[in-house]
Amino acid sequence: MNTGKVSFKSDYGYLMPWNEYYAPKALNTILNSGIRAKVSMKNFKNSGTQYDYGTIFIPVQNQKMNAIELFAFLQKIATENHLNINGVTTGLNDGIDLGSNNFSNIKPQKVAVLVGDGIGSSEAGEVWHLLDTRFDMAVTKLDMSYLQRVDLSKYTTIIVPNSYSVDKGIDEKLKTWVRNGGTLIGYRNSARWFKNSKLISLEFQSPKTDSIENVSFENRSLKSGAQVIGGAIFEANIDRSHPINFGYKNDKIALFRNTTLFVKADKRSYNNPIQYTNEPLLSGYISKENAKEIKNTVPFKTQGFGRGQVTVFVDNTNFRAFWYGTNKLLMNAIFFGDKM
Repeated sequence: MNTGKVSFKSDYGYLMPWNEYYAPKALNTILNSGIRAKVSMKNFKNSGTQYDYGTIFIPVQNQKMNAIELFAFLQKIATENHLNINGVTTGLNDGIDLGSNNFSNIKPQKVAVLVGDGIGSSEAGEVWHLLDTRFDMAVTKLDMSYLQRVDLSKYTTIIVPNSYSVDKGIDEKLKTWVRNGGTLIGYRNSARWFKNSKLISLEFQSPKTDSIENVSFENRSLKSGAQVIGGAIFEANIDRSHPINFGYKNDKIALFRNTTLFVKADKRSYNNPIQYTNEPLLSGYISKENAKEIKNTVPFKTQGFGRGQVTVFVDNTNFRAFWYGTNKLLMNAIFFGDKM
């Protein structure tokens, strides 16, 4: 990994590219220290260096630290997180200027994850591990048994791991919280729950297996078993201008999938920032029926709800803490959910 450094002490501001793995950890530390930061919604070039979507801008002026303290603080951040942070001498860019409205303020995040009855424990553990252990982010585990009594207003983001239906009271409580500005993120079967609760509009599609013939009585269970996706890798195209994909340098991404939830793409292309290719299987097993069905579907969907945002992932972006390539999708949903 990079040694990490700040290029020089600036009296104007600093630019932190978002593509490195530990950039979310660095941003969380910066925001929790009371330092203001903004995210670039467009590409630009400053002093001959090209910066991509999602670049973090930390101005020097009007901060709680003076210029010398801020430089020392960011130098420590850069070293600990293996990042190169660049000082700048001007806000005039080739493209959007640093004072442009295309740099959007980022709020400090207070994240909770639901656990307990009806919630997949392994998925909840994977989310907790990513936030707590990898990115040093405080995360509150809210048990379903007492969720009704919890004041949710203190949280900016609530993550719902793989889950099914919940009692109507919890449903309404979460709806009210999202309407008031919260970001709700659901995984896998939570997508069905969110749809049934009218939190988000989704259209699912299922493979047609009735045409499978010549199955003996002895092998009847294999007919359904063959349709299971136990764990395979699929390719998707990504729109890097969408906040969910900030920090990725390629136009394609490899996703781990162990579900047969297939979500139809939206008619508007800009609402499909992650979309499976026409021949998406990269590695692993998938039945002919499912291979036909998964083409051009979407593993991600997001939609406004009141003043808040509801996001679903039907794939597991944090599988067993070793699938590093899609971890940033969740971090983007947390930090930039209000910009989608």
